[in-house]
Amino acid sequence: MLKNYTTPRIFIAATRQDDGKTTTSLGIVSALRKRFQRVGYIKPIGQRYVEIDGLKVDEDSVLINDTYNPGVPLDAMSPIAVDTHFTRNYLDAADPKKLASTIEHAFNRAAWEQDFVVIEGSGHAGVGSVFDMSNAQTARLLHSKAIIVSQGGVGRPIDEISLNLALFEKYKVEVVGVVLNKVISEKISELWPYAEKGLSRLGLPLLGIVPLNLELRKPTLNQIAEALNGEFVAGDRFKRRRVGGFSIATSSSRNAEVYFEPHTVLITAGDREDMILAILGGAGEGCEAKIAGVVLTQGYLPQPGLLKIMKTKQVPFISVKYDSFAVATKISHMSVKTEMGDSEKIGLIQNLIETNVDIDRIVASSAPIPFFN
Repeated sequence: MLKNYTTPRIFIAATRQDDGKTTTSLGIVSALRKRFQRVGYIKPIGQRYVEIDGLKVDEDSVLINDTYNPGVPLDAMSPIAVDTHFTRNYLDAADPKKLASTIEHAFNRAAWEQDFVVIEGSGHAGVGSVFDMSNAQTARLLHSKAIIVSQGGVGRPIDEISLNLALFEKYKVEVVGVVLNKVISEKISELWPYAEKGLSRLGLPLLGIVPLNLELRKPTLNQIAEALNGEFVAGDRFKRRRVGGFSIATSSSRNAEVYFEPHTVLITAGDREDMILAILGGAGEGCEAKIAGVVLTQGYLPQPGLLKIMKTKQVPFISVKYDSFAVATKISHMSVKTEMGDSEKIGLIQNLIETNVDIDRIVASSAPIPFFN
């Protein structure tokens, strides 16, 4: 197979899950599109996927495709989807050459007629080692230099970056810099010089510090419904509402107003018709509901007449099988990803990365590595 040594590219890895790798990739693609006419994207190995027309496609590839339409077939943007049987099947009949060939072929398609390609990894440098295709190995296979994204700080992040750097160096992949993510804005000026000093001891430049934006951590009602395997029984047209917190309704309906806080999800049993009536009477006045929505627990639903009224109001109701404690626990531990079509959140991400990351330095460092010594 012919190697592509001409298209500029960069591999984006992270020190751990949820450090902001996809957020960084989404923002970098946007920034590059202001500098290049055609920007491609590939996530060689995806661990969270959706099925589209019979194909298992990594959800981040779907997000990039929906947001930017880079003109790359989905099966080229996401050539390997790791399902529940993938690792065991590979260990039973390992074929590293076939896996490598699949990824190389997909990259060639993703890079075809592109001016730049963003390669998104699957986590830290070692993810995928069990089937002979860690992020470090993938970056080497695709002759790409790498960026490491980590959460803010000095001690733990730099320790973790050092571990990742060791594996990239083992496979002779040059790490061109580090992006620190989710740093409280007021602490950036204090952190910056010490982060630079710590990284310089590893021979790495600091490419930027991205401030924490709490809006990016707020799930939508739709994401909550998916996390709870729930179903909208009313108000699904408001599923894009962002949620800032939750409350469990434990008091009587006479005191329901204590729960009516903006952007809050109220959790109550599905047969608490007194509470539902209080919500409809006091939480949804005007153009927007005072609360984001309601989760009805234990699979209970109100009687049909009340359900019909609920469908006419501006308060979304989600029915779930779990009890209130389980619902609260699952919401508390949600990993909030960026949804397709969430233009508000995508715009925030684009601005955060463009403003706080040295994109020009990334471009200057993106020439492919044709040979390894």
